[in-house]
Amino acid sequence: MTVGIVSTGIYIPQTKMTSKEIAMLSNIPEDVIRQKMGIYEKPIPGEHDHTVQMGIWAAQDAIRKANIDPKDIDVVIYMGEEHKEYPLWTASIKMQEELGAVNAWAFDVQLRCGTTIMALKLAKSLMASDDSIHTVLLAGGYRNVDFIDYSNPRTRFMYNLATGGGAILLQKNYDKNHLLEADIMTDGSFSEDVVVPVGGTKKPLTPSHLENKLYQLDVIDPIGMKERLEQKSLSNFLKVIRTSLAKSGFNEGDVGYLAMLHMKRSAHDYILSELGLKQEQSIYLQEYGHIGQIDQILSLQLALREGRIYDGDIVTLVSAGIGYVWGAITIRWG
Repeated sequence: MTVGIVSTGIYIPQTKMTSKEIAMLSNIPEDVIRQKMGIYEKPIPGEHDHTVQMGIWAAQDAIRKANIDPKDIDVVIYMGEEHKEYPLWTASIKMQEELGAVNAWAFDVQLRCGTTIMALKLAKSLMASDDSIHTVLLAGGYRNVDFIDYSNPRTRFMYNLATGGGAILLQKNYDKNHLLEADIMTDGSFSEDVVVPVGGTKKPLTPSHLENKLYQLDVIDPIGMKERLEQKSLSNFLKVIRTSLAKSGFNEGDVGYLAMLHMKRSAHDYILSELGLKQEQSIYLQEYGHIGQIDQILSLQLALREGRIYDGDIVTLVSAGIGYVWGAITIRWG
């Protein structure tokens, strides 16, 4: 059995925040925002750019490209963020309804910015274990930029958070773009380092919390997290990439394209250098920022549009997310 990517879909809002605006809000020089943080501009939500709705628009894009009937979709997996139109809401069921996937069943998954990699691995396993599942749609949106306070220096590594939606349509025994093997690592020692400290059961939301802007992302121990994460993060990126490739029967010398999340420019360049890859074998998302788990889909779609991926290429998608999680999955394209 094989599982192939039939199509991808992307939705990017028209509203943008520039490096100049981030500099003004954060009191950080604009050249630092552009050159070190790697943000020229990023999409932010307009009036109607709600999390699940952006995933629906991206899914409609993928379905249109694939030229399939939504009634042929067997499973809808929502892999977007939990910050969405309503709390305690199963987003995938709403997506199923809006898309007309009346014969599907649906569920949500979540692993922060590592969700797409995990959802691809999960979808492939579902297809392998259930003969009735032939077509799976993964889709979701992201707008955690709503939780960023640009005056809080503890969260400056998240000033790149942006907004958008993404989707991937998969089919069993599709004749190209085959999903190979994934590798995922989680490290719970970081699980409470980055949180929204109020609004949960520990500290229910109060008017005072809203007035004091406490309902936003914060870093509880910024110095300790930085020291611990710097020891592990880049090496774990490389480890999951290499392990995904090895499980798939390849090594880093076989990679044609690497779809990475947005991170600071020096880290992006370091990973390419360590893998012996050229700059043109990846796309640095300086005009998009970090759209969470949508980054890999966006990078893949941009690369295809720009002609950077050829038939037979080995493509690896890599992600990381707070919690902390690192993940990669390899695809034989074409």
